[in-house]
Amino acid sequence: MAGKDVKLLGAWPSPFVIRARIALNIKSVDYEFIQEKPGAKSELLLKSNPVHKKIPVLIHGDRPICESLIIVHYIDEVWSHGPSILPSDPYDRAIARFWAAYIDEKWFPLMKAIRTADADGKKAAIAQMEEGMAVLEEAFTKISKGKAFFGGDRIGFLDIAFGCFLAWLRVTEKSNGVKLLDESKTPALLKWSERFCSDAAVKGIIPETEKLAEFAKNLFKPK
Repeated sequence: MAGKDVKLLGAWPSPFVIRARIALNIKSVDYEFIQEKPGAKSELLLKSNPVHKKIPVLIHGDRPICESLIIVHYIDEVWSHGPSILPSDPYDRAIARFWAAYIDEKWFPLMKAIRTADADGKKAAIAQMEEGMAVLEEAFTKISKGKAFFGGDRIGFLDIAFGCFLAWLRVTEKSNGVKLLDESKTPALLKWSERFCSDAAVKGIIPETEKLAEFAKNLFKPK
């Protein structure tokens, strides 16, 4: 598929955009990456996603698809010739969607809270985050069944759903002096994260920690 037929509206620091980029790479889809400027919304974005007015948006031909996990699902179905992203078994597929929802609805808000809360709230959020990491460590052990990824031998839906946040997780660790991916507490997830970031579909997409930390510093500094 020529890149001119597939466009992705996004921004390099966005974990949700990273999801779509990894999925496109897994399927070897040629696409045009159109970056939105921080704090601004282009006419194309507003036209393509008039409801939420946010990235990412995948434009296939002249049809926009919004919301990161919906985009990943769409990519998996449309480019069926490539490696499957979602599990083929209905139960395994349901489990992957369950944990992806947990990450977005329960786990990710805690990481945001660490950044924005006061001292007491930050301490509580870090404690809850550590509990969440332990939950995900156990989930990985059960779902992966001893294989390299949540998706088995290769990156799958849940790997993308969680792995997209790894750079921001490192920035959170760095800026708060904590260790959330820890060899003693989450050894399986730590090794998984290294394999994930080294995968050919992911390399060059996950931002470097220092670069992302500088971006975050400028983005969230008091005005």
